[in-house]
Amino acid sequence: MSKKLTGKVALVTGGSRGIGAAIARALADDGADVAISYSASADKAKAVVNDLLGKGVRAYAFQADQGNPSEVEALVKNVVARFGRLDILVNNAGISGRNGAADAKVNLSAVERLFDVNVTGVATAVRAAEAHLKEGGRIINIGSILGERSLFPGVADYAATKGAVAAYTKGWARDFGARGITVNNVQPGPINTDMNPEDGEISDALRAGTALGRYGQPEEVAAAVAFLASPAASYITGADLTVDGGSIA
Repeated sequence: MSKKLTGKVALVTGGSRGIGAAIARALADDGADVAISYSASADKAKAVVNDLLGKGVRAYAFQADQGNPSEVEALVKNVVARFGRLDILVNNAGISGRNGAADAKVNLSAVERLFDVNVTGVATAVRAAEAHLKEGGRIINIGSILGERSLFPGVADYAATKGAVAAYTKGWARDFGARGITVNNVQPGPINTDMNPEDGEISDALRAGTALGRYGQPEEVAAAVAFLASPAASYITGADLTVDGGSIA
């Protein structure tokens, strides 16, 4: 009995750890062949690929700097060359950063890098994938609740990148809609990852701000992505799906 994504090929950027790795595993569980990209964590990427292969699907890891447009373009081409097609693009790769507007020591090169990875990298991947996606294709962006509401000081730059992703999602939904391709934005809240561990410096405050009183796990975000990638979500596009335990309820 075939699974709902059997025959599909997915690319998950930043898939070597955290939310990206959980997404890759969830899509593989549903039968998709999965390519992941990574920047520096080769060993972690190899471990994820081994997990995926163990699920009976094809899998491969490609090294690519999401902040480098030429590498992102090459990534998409390499995925299509190896797997023969691309049906699902999950723009997960991203970096974080905290800078206050009044911080005289703000590192502007770091802010530029933030936008290169979180915004330009996403837009480049979508444009590179455009020629390969067919009817029924899926583009799923991983945004953040901070793109909708800044919960504490010092996140304006990061929030702006995720706000841009949310705006792009709605615009792209119009651009791709006539071709039967959906584009959606998943907005995680406090999720237990290396970037924001549930025992971290601000974890108590973030946990207290949720309606459920707990951190989420990467698998809970992955479940939302797997749903949007499935045939069951064929009439959902241009949407923000918030997975935050009620943080902005």
